Amino acid sequence: MAQLRQEVDPGEVGLDVKALDRLDQHFAHYVDEGRLPGYLVAVARGGRVAHLTTHGRRDLAAGLPVEPDTLWRIYSMTKPVTAVAALILVEEGRLSLDDPVARHLPAFADPQVYESGSGTDVVTRPAAQAPLIRHLLTHTAGLTFAFYHSHPVDALYRAANLESAVVPGSNLAETVDVYASLPLQFEPGTQWNYSVASNVLGRVIEVVSGQPLDEFVAERVLGPLGMTDAGFCVTDEQATRLCELYGETDVGGIEPIPGLPLRGRPRFLSGSGGLVASAHDVHRFMELLRRRGELDGVRLLKPETVNLMTRNHLPGNSDLRSFGARPAHDEPGNDGVGFGLGVSVVIDPERTQAPTGLGTYGWSGVATTTFWVDPSRDLTVQFMTQVRPRSSLKLFPDLKRLVHEAVTG
Repeated sequence: MAQLRQEVDPGEVGLDVKALDRLDQHFAHYVDEGRLPGYLVAVARGGRVAHLTTHGRRDLAAGLPVEPDTLWRIYSMTKPVTAVAALILVEEGRLSLDDPVARHLPAFADPQVYESGSGTDVVTRPAAQAPLIRHLLTHTAGLTFAFYHSHPVDALYRAANLESAVVPGSNLAETVDVYASLPLQFEPGTQWNYSVASNVLGRVIEVVSGQPLDEFVAERVLGPLGMTDAGFCVTDEQATRLCELYGETDVGGIEPIPGLPLRGRPRFLSGSGGLVASAHDVHRFMELLRRRGELDGVRLLKPETVNLMTRNHLPGNSDLRSFGARPAHDEPGNDGVGFGLGVSVVIDPERTQAPTGLGTYGWSGVATTTFWVDPSRDLTVQFMTQVRPRSSLKLFPDLKRLVHEAVTG
C-alpha cells in the first residue's frame, strides 16, 4: 500500500496558500452542512503534490475519518483507464482505431440505426457506417444509457433490463451481446452521446488480449504504474479503508446507499465504471498522462499516442454542447469542451463555465469524484468524495474556480 503525501510547499510551485485555504473552507462547509460525508482534494504542479487535504468522515455511522489512504469508487473515472488499456493494444498492432467493432465482436455485424417510432413500433434502417473502435473511445458509436429517458432507444435499453447498464446476473460478454442486439441511436461518427461504449471497449480488450478485463488492466496498466490499491474488487484489508457510499436526499442531506459489489471478483467487469482506487492511484494515473505515457522509467504509451488521446475528436472540432449533450457527472457545462479518446478536452477556455486552461483534459465519476490535467499550467487536480447527487450538489465549477484562484505563477 502506498499513500499520497504532500511533497512541496505551495509557494515553491506558484500556488497561493490563502487561496488554497479558501478552497478547503469552501468544501468543509459542505461537510458541516451534512451535504458531504468527507472529501480529499489534492493539487500538484510539475508532478509534485503541493496541497493535500482530507476532511470529514469516510463512514459517518462508524465515525471513521477520511485519510490519505481512503479508497473510493471512481465509477466513470474508470473509462480513461480502459482507454489507456485499449491504446496499449493499438500500439502493439493488435487493435486499430479504424477496426470495425464487429471484427472483434461479431454480434455488432449489420448494425441497425433508429429511424422513427417507439417501443415495439420502432423503425430502423441498416447503418451506413459500421461502428469503429475510435467511435467507442469517443462515445460517437450510437450507443446510449438506459437512464436518460430522452429517446426511444434508451427506452429499448430499459426494456432489455439495462437500467444499470448490465443485465442482472450477466457477465461482460453476455451484456455486450444485448447492447449489440439493440438499434444504434444515430449513425456512428456523426454525434456524441455518453454511453455504454466503454463496456463494449472492455469486451474488445478481452477478446483481443485473450485475458479477462481485470487481469489485463492489472497486468498492463495498474501494476506497471504502481497503482497498488486500484482494482475491480477489494481485499478484507482494503475494505476497512473504503469510503461508504451516500446518496443525496430530496432535502439536500445524504444517506447511505448500495454501491458497487466490491467484495469478491464481480461477475460483470465494467470498463465503464468498475474500479476502486486511492488518491495515490489516481495521482499515478494523472502523472502517466501528464508525462505523456511514461512514469518512473516505465513507458506504457508513446507521447504521440497520449497527444492523440488528449485532443478533440468530435466531428468538425465541435464541442459537446453542439450535440445537445447534458453535463456529465457534475461537469460545469459543455460549452468549449470537446472529447478525446476517453477524456474530455477543453478546446475554448473562454466559452467554458469555469476557469480552465486550453487543452485541459480529464473526467469525473458519478459519486462526485473528478480529476483533470492542465498542461498549460503543469497542474493536476483530484477531488474525491462518495455522494451520488440528484440535482442540487454542483461542486466542480467551484472547485475549478478556487483552484484557478490559487495559481499565481
